[in-house]
Amino acid sequence: MMWLSTVLIVGSFCGYFFYRVLTTKKKPEPDSYSDNDDQG
Repeated sequence: MMWLSTVLIVGSFCGYFFYRVLTTKKKPEPDSYSDNDDQG
């Protein structure tokens, strides 16, 4: 039964993360490497 709880936990975590990625708002500022060069 240990594998069942592991599958449920990992599956719910992946589903939650996937849901967060799909529903997140895009940031107005670009996330390019050239913009982050002067931040140390």
